[in-house]
Amino acid sequence: IDMYVEGMFDLNELLMTHGYQPADKKEEHFANMMDKTENRYFPAFEKVLKDHGKDFLVGNQLSRADVQLLEIILMAEEWKSDILAKFPLLQSFKARISAIPTIKKFLQPGSQRKPLIRAEDVPKVIKIFY
Repeated sequence: IDMYVEGMFDLNELLMTHGYQPADKKEEHFANMMDKTENRYFPAFEKVLKDHGKDFLVGNQLSRADVQLLEIILMAEEWKSDILAKFPLLQSFKARISAIPTIKKFLQPGSQRKPLIRAEDVPKVIKIFY
């Protein structure tokens, strides 16, 4: 579980920070983020699900790794809605994990899931971090 979660941190950071990139770096950051998502991370997790042959990443029960992967999938889809097109096992994984009653409730509109950054907040964040 820890191995998978640690393996997701780089992609998680790319996805989380894209909205805060300075205008002159946004296009390059997006291309790098999508390349890593589609050619490194999602193929690796597609392979894990195929090789494992179970509904979850580890064992046969929900773990932190599953929740983290679902969050990464949802963040990636916010930037590119068809990002899972080449990953049928990740599509099934997303549907399966999203259907768990407590997760399904959490994902409903008005839930606690943090929305994308508001445009007026971007300059503040850029000033702090860049």
